Amino acid sequence: MTQQHPTDLADPSDVADQGTIAGKVIAITGANSGIGAAIAEHLAQRGASVVLGARRADRLAEVVERIDAAGGVAFGLEVDVRQRADVARLVATAQERYGRLDVLVSNAGSMAISGFDELRQDDWDDMVATNLTGVLNGIGAALPVFRAQGSGHFVHMASTSAHRIVPTQGVYAATKTAVRVLSEALRQEAGPDLRVTVVSPGMTNTEWVRSAAADDDAASYVRSIAQPPSAIARAVAYAIEQPAGVDVGEIIVRPTAQS
Repeated sequence: MTQQHPTDLADPSDVADQGTIAGKVIAITGANSGIGAAIAEHLAQRGASVVLGARRADRLAEVVERIDAAGGVAFGLEVDVRQRADVARLVATAQERYGRLDVLVSNAGSMAISGFDELRQDDWDDMVATNLTGVLNGIGAALPVFRAQGSGHFVHMASTSAHRIVPTQGVYAATKTAVRVLSEALRQEAGPDLRVTVVSPGMTNTEWVRSAAADDDAASYVRSIAQPPSAIARAVAYAIEQPAGVDVGEIIVRPTAQS
């Protein structure tokens, strides 16, 4: 599933030096719903060309169509971040269609939370493969591109679960803590030309969070206090729009009602 929307792009070196979003080429994983879709639509509205990857091609097509209808520039392709070749293809597609890649937002995630006694080991494996290996696959695909360009920005999605551990979220929290750790190590190795940002959302009104609720009452409570995905999209935009030489290391965004 693909759609093409040509655009006139500024010179890559000019865009990299500007504290702006307009004109940037931004790839986003997990972009077919929730936080990923909100990030894609917000950045496209701000003038970025967005290259979107997700496993559910039909849902991804709907996001691309909404961006297109609003006058934005978007291209979507089916991507499973657990597969190294898929993430490499996402990065290569951005380069082929728009001449470069300025930002990679590694947003795809799994939140199949459960207590350890349930022994849902397939879910544990999926969270490690998606939340952690998926981010590493993004680094492996984009880092050589960013080095060659002399500029680039990694945005990695963690969670407030990496800051406050609660029952049933042990494996999920471990993967998100690992994302924070590897992102800081990458930042230290990146040097002055690359940027690395971790965004740690709190309770956000997405289908993943609602499905994790134990019952209808819990799901209703989640909806009543959870922040909208657009709050995370604005945080990502804030990090991206900083001028060259300014690196926003981590942003924690949570509802005021969250403990």
